[in-house]
Amino acid sequence: MDWLTSAFTAPGSLQALAAGAIAALALAVVGTWVVIRGMSFFGDALAHGVIPGIALAILVGFDPFLGAGIAALVMIAGVNFVHRQGAFSEDTGIGLLFVGMLAAGVLIASRGDGDAEALTEVLFGDFLGSERSNLGILVVVAVLVVAVSAVLYRPLLVLAFNERKAQTLRLRPRLAHLLLLTMITAAVVASFPTIGTLLVFGLLVGPAATAALLVRKVPAMMIVAVAIGMAAVVLGLVISHHAETDASATVAIIPIVAFFAVLTVKARPG
Repeated sequence: MDWLTSAFTAPGSLQALAAGAIAALALAVVGTWVVIRGMSFFGDALAHGVIPGIALAILVGFDPFLGAGIAALVMIAGVNFVHRQGAFSEDTGIGLLFVGMLAAGVLIASRGDGDAEALTEVLFGDFLGSERSNLGILVVVAVLVVAVSAVLYRPLLVLAFNERKAQTLRLRPRLAHLLLLTMITAAVVASFPTIGTLLVFGLLVGPAATAALLVRKVPAMMIVAVAIGMAAVVLGLVISHHAETDASATVAIIPIVAFFAVLTVKARPG
C-alpha cells in the first residue's frame, strides 16, 4: 500500500491527481462520441491544431486558453470550408490543417525569444504543475460536457449512426454536430496544461476505444471509459513517481496499452 500512497505525498501531487481525474472524465465522455462517430482523426488533428494559438499567446503575452480556443475555431472553420466545396472529403481538410496548424505553431515558436520550457509544457503537459485556476476550468468543462451529453443524448446517438435519420426525426443534426465539436474543443483546450497537446489524444480516444471493445451500450461505454481514464491517471502517476518517467507520457500510454491488451485477448480463438 505504501508503494501506492507514497506517490501522492509530495506537494501538489493530490492537486495533480484531481486535475488528471477530472480531465479523464471530460475526455472519456467526449471521446465516446468521437469513437462511435469515427472522428478519431479529427480529435487528433484538433489536439495539434491548437498549438499555434497557444504559441502565439505565449509569445505575445495573453491567455493561452484564449489562444487555444481561437486556433480551434480557425481549424474547425477551415475543415468545414474545405468540406463544403464538394470536391473533397472532410478528411482532406483535416489532414491539410493538421499539418498546417502544427507547422504554424512551430514557426511562431521559432520566431520569438519565448520561453522554451513553457512551450514544452504546452506540448507535453505538466501534471505536477497543475494550478488551481486550471483545476477550476476543468471542473466547469467536465460539468458542461456531462450535462450536454445527457440533454442531447438522443440527437447525438441518432447522429452517430444515421445522419439522414436524425434529419427525418427533426433532431437538428447540424446543431448536434456543432455542439459535439464544441465539447471536443473545450475538453482538449481545458486539458492541455495537464496532459499536453501532443498526448491528450491518449485520454481522448484510448479509454473510449477500449470501452467499445468491452461493452455495447453508449452509457455503459462512457462509464467504463471514465473508469479506464481515471485508472490510467492514478496508475500513471504512481509509475512515473517510482520509475522517474514523465507523468503526462506515462498516463497517456496506459490507455493505449490497455486497448491493445483487450484487443489481443478478444482476438484469440474461443
